[in-house]
Amino acid sequence: MQIQNQEWAQSTLTRIEAKMARVVARNRHIIPYTTDQAGHFQDMDVQNPYWWTNGFWGGILWQLYHLTNDQLYREEAIEVEEKLDRNLQRSECLDHDNGFKWGLTAVAHYRILRDQAAKNRGMLAAENLAGRFNLNGRYLRAWNDLPDQNRSGIVIIDCMMNLPLLYWASEETQDPRFKQVAVAHAKTAQAHIVRPDGSVKHIIEFDPVSGEYLRSDGGQGYGHGSSWTRGQAWGIYGFTLSYEATKDESFLNTARQIAQYFIANTPADHLIPIDFRMPKEPWWEDDTAAAIAASGLIELAKHVAEADAAIYLNAAVALLKTLVEQRCNWDQETDNLLTKCSASYFEDQHEYPIIYGDYFFIEALTKLAGQDINLW
Repeated sequence: MQIQNQEWAQSTLTRIEAKMARVVARNRHIIPYTTDQAGHFQDMDVQNPYWWTNGFWGGILWQLYHLTNDQLYREEAIEVEEKLDRNLQRSECLDHDNGFKWGLTAVAHYRILRDQAAKNRGMLAAENLAGRFNLNGRYLRAWNDLPDQNRSGIVIIDCMMNLPLLYWASEETQDPRFKQVAVAHAKTAQAHIVRPDGSVKHIIEFDPVSGEYLRSDGGQGYGHGSSWTRGQAWGIYGFTLSYEATKDESFLNTARQIAQYFIANTPADHLIPIDFRMPKEPWWEDDTAAAIAASGLIELAKHVAEADAAIYLNAAVALLKTLVEQRCNWDQETDNLLTKCSASYFEDQHEYPIIYGDYFFIEALTKLAGQDINLW
């Protein structure tokens, strides 16, 4: 079965390589987020150079460079990294998503090519992220303030996937401070975001002065008390990565708890909704949650007993095969891969291409094919 899955993943990657060669060639010098109605990427570097997803295209390019050794992917990935310098120089536009922006660009570049300028960018991003730590609440502040809202007490599940930037910084500098901040935040998320049944909250809030836990919020899911699927996927993957960096068994157990909840609530057709607890009508999907969960489950399977690993791998393969067979756009004249991604339950638009869905989709397939490169 493992060999069959590996061969299937490799054949799928071959299809992706063929499409992406065309996509990247016609989309040089941009940073995509989604597509227009014709299926062509729009340039987020023009629309919003500080947007939280602007590192994922760089991550896709480094994955493609690893697979093919095509220098075009390397050149474009470095260009994305350099464009993000505008963001790195704007303190009010730096937030907990520094890991998504510079972990998949600058840190990836440094890991692959040992480029010192890239290392410098990664360290600046890590130092800024560590500076968002609230000592009394023992959390990393998620978002910056709005003109009419102080958001210094807000924490979100997504940040679990940004902690690897801090783990890398500690490893690279042999300075434990970064890791200490990451572990403290992960422990806080473990205590206040993860529910006993393995579902997770999206947003929680603390008193930023005293550090007292105050409340939770439905966030981008259906509502308070619901189960936003992308948040579940962040939890599976994020706690697994914290386990890898620390060998703290409690993080592994939390990742397994969330994974078991995700698998138990996955519909029979393996098409993942925006929220596991949303009404049956209207029914909207989120391919990003499926792709992130698949990659996280494959990662989690590396650290458990064989019987449990088989459960996680089978679930991941089912998610990926469903995406490949039912939710992928293989037309080489259009730019996206996944077709039904949704950022939020209550936004105006649903089920459209989103760049991080494609990133985690490609990443999961490289893992299954045994060709993965560790960008976390």
